[in-house]
Amino acid sequence: MGTTDDTQALADRLLRHAGAALEIYTVYLGERLGLYRALAEQGPATSAELAERTGTAERYVREWLEHQAASGLLDVDDTTAEAAVRRFSLPPAFVPVLADPDDVRYQAHQGVEIARAGRRLPELVEAFRTGDAPPPLPWEPEGRAEWNRPLFLNLLAKSWLPAIPELDRRLRSDPPARLADVACGTGWAAIAIAQAYPRVTIDGYDLDEDAVAAARANAEEAGVSDRVTFSVVDAAQLKQTGYDLVTIIEALHDMSRPVEALQGVRDMLADDGTVLVVDELVEDEFTAPASDIERYHYSWSVLSCLPDAMGDAETAATGAVMRPSTLRRYATEAGFSDVRPLPILNDYLRFYLLIP
Repeated sequence: MGTTDDTQALADRLLRHAGAALEIYTVYLGERLGLYRALAEQGPATSAELAERTGTAERYVREWLEHQAASGLLDVDDTTAEAAVRRFSLPPAFVPVLADPDDVRYQAHQGVEIARAGRRLPELVEAFRTGDAPPPLPWEPEGRAEWNRPLFLNLLAKSWLPAIPELDRRLRSDPPARLADVACGTGWAAIAIAQAYPRVTIDGYDLDEDAVAAARANAEEAGVSDRVTFSVVDAAQLKQTGYDLVTIIEALHDMSRPVEALQGVRDMLADDGTVLVVDELVEDEFTAPASDIERYHYSWSVLSCLPDAMGDAETAATGAVMRPSTLRRYATEAGFSDVRPLPILNDYLRFYLLIP
């Protein structure tokens, strides 16, 4: 039974978390308006100077700067100076986290993610009552956060795939390997693989037309569009065959019918082909209270991953917390002979090979 101290501790916790949520919304503003990047690239600034650099209103920027300094995210040269002449700077140690989207430690994308999650809450309340799915979020105004972009460009093909010797060998050998990236999103996994393995060709598939359009533009800008293509198609309906490797990265738990999707993927494989599934790093069994990372995945499951999979009468309703035993069951039902967990270490993701 809880005590009075427990009651106060919970009240204090929620107050701290409210402050943290509001801080994330100010990070959203900094990311969307380019405020962090302007400080990182052009150096310290007064509120008027930063407003001039970013095409924003000085009074809004001044309040944002003061909040960021009060929160310890920015430095200020003289707290006693008049507001208009105070100069603010982004500490060098914070640049990778707030202003460099190519760094694996970049976290300013959280502002976009949390803002988008909050935008659908009224519809989610109704979905809880009906059991249906809330309407999909529009792509605009900010698009989806590309939180996995630096992970893919820095780790996927430079560290993770080379750690799987049989896959690495096939991607480097003749005849050139054919890959499919199912639920490819904005295309960064396929792009990263194409850059690291210049002989392969890759087809990316996704249901989101906006994501596929972004993926095509990203591939063109990255200079790999001659070997990487993207199409809007349901994985369960794919008819292509002969793929040496199919990847499903951070997506299987979102699919309404994962067994059907895996059956379709299995049919796409060449005789010696295999499937790489990368999904959330969750505990093997339910525990409570849980670790911070388990709570993080559960929060996204409640707010986004599970709701997105509802609305289908035959949905598996997996949610973000897809435990290894659940994946193994899906794979077995789809006709795979084995699921092999891989010893690749990551703070958020777990890796599996599915053997036909």
